[in-house]
Amino acid sequence: MSVAFSLVISIAMIIAILWLLRTGKLREKYAVLWIIVGVVMTVLGLFPSLLEWSARLLGVVVPANLLFALSIVLLLGVSLHVSRELTILEDETRTLAEEVAILRAMVERAASAEKVSNEDPQYPAAPEHLPRKENNDH
Repeated sequence: MSVAFSLVISIAMIIAILWLLRTGKLREKYAVLWIIVGVVMTVLGLFPSLLEWSARLLGVVVPANLLFALSIVLLLGVSLHVSRELTILEDETRTLAEEVAILRAMVERAASAEKVSNEDPQYPAAPEHLPRKENNDH
């Protein structure tokens, strides 16, 4: 019964990953890792003796301990990768916020300069409906 249970769980995991990938909720670079995990789970579900063989080969007394150790290493790797991605995104967000602040300051400066020139009686703005006088001095 445990073989059937592990197969159902691993196949459900692969289907869920493919669905998330298809709907765009999971990027390809992350999906590859999870599909590999799902395939390994499926293989171990089909051939549980592989885990026992691997445990004996590595000198682990209880095969479940090997599975837990590998799971912890996998989770640490995923956590490290997510931390790296988060750091990159924080740097990009800070850069974008700085650029937006600079652009906002430039727009406000341009708007206030335009307002001053429109309000300055020394330099009255030409009405929009009048044609511009072109300089045709040749």
